[in-house]
Amino acid sequence: MVNQLIKISIFLFSIIIIQSCNSKKSENFMLLNGKIDGLRKGTLYLQKFVDSIYISIDSTNVNDEFEFNMDSPLDEPDIYYLYLDKFDGDSLNDRIKFFGNIGKITINSRVNTFDTNAEIIGSDNQTLMEEYISIIRKFNLENLDLLEIYYESQINGNNKRFDSVNEAINNLIKRKYLYSLNFATTNANYEISPYILTTEVPDANKELLKQVYDKFNDSIKVSKYGKLLMEIISE
Repeated sequence: MVNQLIKISIFLFSIIIIQSCNSKKSENFMLLNGKIDGLRKGTLYLQKFVDSIYISIDSTNVNDEFEFNMDSPLDEPDIYYLYLDKFDGDSLNDRIKFFGNIGKITINSRVNTFDTNAEIIGSDNQTLMEEYISIIRKFNLENLDLLEIYYESQINGNNKRFDSVNEAINNLIKRKYLYSLNFATTNANYEISPYILTTEVPDANKELLKQVYDKFNDSIKVSKYGKLLMEIISE
């Protein structure tokens, strides 16, 4: 009876230790999991982009199970990449960009539409980034249409239309910048805000950038992209 109680006590103590370790790990790690439908064989790499090259942080082989689990120590939310090597010699369209954070993040996709059909759950910054990108994509499509007209009018020597389209392009650029600044202001409590300003509109008016920066709380100001934004403003 005593031996049985000792075994039970040891078992319960082991569970407590494991749960404690997992809890501590989740407090300091990004725990990445998901499923890639249709993938029979491949290797997934968790990567960061450092000094113009992709650095692999973790990797896992994925076979018929489709599912994967990876993790990475994390100090603050940041941009990560999930790269899929299908061993087909083609590296195009095999990298998903996402905003990682501490805790659990789930990425589900399909092998044939890996980077275009990914569902990413568990990151507020990622949700906001997707919202931002959906609007910016509309600006970019409108810009492509205007550029087509711009070059046609230039080739045909239609100066009046050329000037009109040129003005429309400049106005579109201003609208895009204003949208980016307003988006960052509205979401000033998230790391996505300084990220957008440093990557999308770093050449915006410095006074406007400073106005948005001043709305950040202290944790955002001292974040990676908050510091980078201040460097841009101070140049």
